[in-house]
This record gives sequence, C-alpha cells and structure tokens, in this order.
Amino acid sequence: MKKAESTLAAPDDRYRAPALDKGLDILELLASQPQGLTRAEIVKAMDRGASEIYRMLERLVVRQYVMRSVSGDRYALSLKLFALAHMHPPLSRLVAQALPLMDVFAQRAEQSCHMGVYDRGSVLITAQVNGPSAWGMSTRLGARVGLLDSASGHVLLAFSDAERARRMLAEHTTLDGEVPMDSAALATVSDTVRQQGYWQGDSLQSFGVVDISYPILGVDGSALAALTCPYIRRIDRHAGPSEADARAHLLEAAQALSLAAGR
Repeated sequence: MKKAESTLAAPDDRYRAPALDKGLDILELLASQPQGLTRAEIVKAMDRGASEIYRMLERLVVRQYVMRSVSGDRYALSLKLFALAHMHPPLSRLVAQALPLMDVFAQRAEQSCHMGVYDRGSVLITAQVNGPSAWGMSTRLGARVGLLDSASGHVLLAFSDAERARRMLAEHTTLDGEVPMDSAALATVSDTVRQQGYWQGDSLQSFGVVDISYPILGVDGSALAALTCPYIRRIDRHAGPSEADARAHLLEAAQALSLAAGR
C-alpha cells in the first residue's frame, strides 16, 4: 500500500535524474538572462551548493551550451541550442517565411541570396535560393562562412549588443581561408554597417562578387539573421538589375522578414 501511495503521489519523480535536472535548471535560468549571470548569482538563484553548480557549469561550457564572458566572470547561453533546433518551430518558421520572399528577391534582382545565423564562432547558412539565370554565385545550404570576413558576419556582429558581440568574438573559430581582421578594422566596419543599415563591399572570397547584406531584426533591434546577396554583374547583352536595384529588393525582403520574425 505504501509503495502504491508513493507512486501515485509523485508520478513525475519515478525516473529522476538529478544531474540532468541541474543542467536543465541552469539552461532555463540563463535563458531568461541575456546579459548572463556570475557563478555566485547562479548559485543564489538555484539555492544549491557552489561546488555542484561549478561542476555542472564547467561541463556545460565544455559542451558549448554555455559560454563564459571575455572577462571570465559571467556565464551566458551560447547558440548551440539554436543550431541544434534547426527544425525547432522558431527557426523553421523564420526559414519558412524567408524562402518565399527570397524567391521573390531572386526573380526581381536576378541574383541568388542566402540567410545566415551566428553559430558557435562562425555563420551557419540556413536558407539559400538560386537566381533564375544560368550564371550566378551561391553559398551551399548548411555551409559555414567566416565571422570576420563575410558580409553576413559583419552584419550579425554590427547588429548585436556589446556583450553578445564580445561573446561572439571570444567564441570565434577561424575557418579555412578566412581573412583575418584586427579589432580596430572590425570596429570601423561595424560602425559603418550600423550607420548605413547594411553592408556592401567586394567579396573577400571570390573575385568580381559584390556582397550586399541586411539584418533580419528581432523585436529588440538585434539581428536574428543576415540576408545576403553575392551580386554578380553580367557583361553580356542581357541588361540585368543593377547593384542599387538588388540592394533595394534585398532591403524590402529583410524588412518584411524583420516584421514577421518580431511577431
């Protein structure tokens, strides 16, 4: 009778995993703290022993679910969960909303375009649409591009708050062939992107390509993703849309997605 009473009293505790619960509690706590928390603040909020929280935090850092601040005294969520949740409703909705608008852009601008999000030190391409022409430049879906030398990376960094940008740079992973950029030059690029609202410049990966990129903004004004067109000018008898035309069409798509993403 006592055993049955216990089972009925706490059905959710039949398969307890205390360590897993602690880890999930930390992730849920940090999810509500965009600026992160110190270890002491986490210990206080969870009302647990400092040593057990320290061990769990270290494992979450090693597995890249949690990142330390540059100064090392604060902990915040990384975007690893965001990457793992590629099919999770928020991202899948954004991709589903983006693809029709990206198709419209591709037809109007006669150029390809792709959408990238920040993920663990680089930019992950989550959507890609080819232009209608037989000629074009495209970036493979699922590819990673450099944080410091790509239009997408410049836009994602520029439209992040200072603490998140620091975490992104601290987490930065240099990809094969990535062109380095010192902090002063990077700060200048970010200032330019914020002032004009987009990035446009010669590609650092391919000769003859002009990268144009706009942020897809969330409700707080930070970039959820970057919408980028690797513009190629045709030199045959076909007079396609100009860079200015392509930029205007890309802005229209990015603005529409920012509104959709913010709802």
